Amino acid sequence: MSVLLFGVSHRSAPVSVLERLTVSETERPKLVEALVRSPAVSEAMLVSTCNRVEVYAVVEAFHPALEAVGDVFGAHTGMTVAELTGHAYVHYSEAAVEHLFTVAAGLDSMVVGEQQILGQIRTAYTEADQHKSAGRTLHELAQQALRVGKRVHHETDIDRAGASVVSVALHRAQAVRNAGAAQAPIRRAVVFGAGAMGSLATSQLARDGVREITVVNRTAERATELAALVSERYGIVADGTSIDSMADAMADADVVVTCTGSVSSVVGVADVHTALTRRTNPAPLLFCDLGIPRDVDPVVAALPGVAVVDIEGLRDDEETKAAHADAVAARGIVADELAGYLAAQRQAEVTPTVAALRQRAADVVEAEILRLQTRLPDLDGAQRDEVAKAVRRVADKLLHAPTVRVKQLASSGRGDHYAEALRELFELKPGAAESVSGVASNGDPESA
Repeated sequence: MSVLLFGVSHRSAPVSVLERLTVSETERPKLVEALVRSPAVSEAMLVSTCNRVEVYAVVEAFHPALEAVGDVFGAHTGMTVAELTGHAYVHYSEAAVEHLFTVAAGLDSMVVGEQQILGQIRTAYTEADQHKSAGRTLHELAQQALRVGKRVHHETDIDRAGASVVSVALHRAQAVRNAGAAQAPIRRAVVFGAGAMGSLATSQLARDGVREITVVNRTAERATELAALVSERYGIVADGTSIDSMADAMADADVVVTCTGSVSSVVGVADVHTALTRRTNPAPLLFCDLGIPRDVDPVVAALPGVAVVDIEGLRDDEETKAAHADAVAARGIVADELAGYLAAQRQAEVTPTVAALRQRAADVVEAEILRLQTRLPDLDGAQRDEVAKAVRRVADKLLHAPTVRVKQLASSGRGDHYAEALRELFELKPGAAESVSGVASNGDPESA
């Protein structure tokens, strides 16, 4: 058995596709139930947020399981398999485990280091457990992922990474403004994106003294919700609007912060040119592009009266370097935990074989002791017990080295070969050595 991951996130798909894939709380159990009804899927859990939908399934074989997942989500979204796979990422075995650990650490989030994803993974596992769609493999995997996330947040300062990038970008924008003719504080701002990074940006802007904020989002409703929250929390003027009104919103802004998580540019040359023709503010129009990939078309930076600060230009800042160092440390923890988890799984693969070998030895010992009793009926009870103990000690000592060694060798990733050798040498029953978990196979879908 191996783990299959099928996912779509802000890194792989536009917002329009994510919206079609959105799974509500009431829909999640139904989709998971539909997945485990497939003969190709034995366990499943579904992680669903505004920025990602990921299925983790325990499967016998790669292709039939992937087809089953495609059928379930095709029915849910009305999208064809080709449309789905065009925006999806698929990981198998070790790669699926590594991805979940990375997600739990906050390294794959729009705001690096955010902790909300840990709660979302916990919810996904709890629901799967309650609806009997999570078995031993997903239980161990989910629990380990949660431990990885907690360790990353405990041992690094990655929680501050996202906020640090926003802060540095805004301070860099202010420095650009001060270097020009305006030399005035930033007072009016536009924020593209109403997600986690957008929330960070509005908070940082308010703390930096900005008095007016317009939140622009693909859906005006979410923009208005964030604007209302900012206004209530910081006592500033804030409103929300849809992306259709971006030119008007940018026309009189001091700074425009973009953090949409889109897979393509959101602000184009034509949009900025239109905003500049309507602009009454004499200062340059500043952009802080926090999107990865860029939200602002790179050509915009060449327009007169425009300056762009992006992630690439912040890499040398000391605060940004510190945030990067925390991310590197977090990835090191993920790698360490992944290695430990896979080693344990590989050792578990040979455990049934070791158990079968020890049982075979025990059966042989008991048979020989019974034979001894028949051939030497005059031995008294104490002598018979001493002989039995001696024979068992010999068997245990002979088996100790190979059973310990095969578990050690299993950690190298070739545990199935060593287990097969034991089964062949000692004529063990094939069924007695079935793998407890196939998570540690080589990760090649074609080998499934």
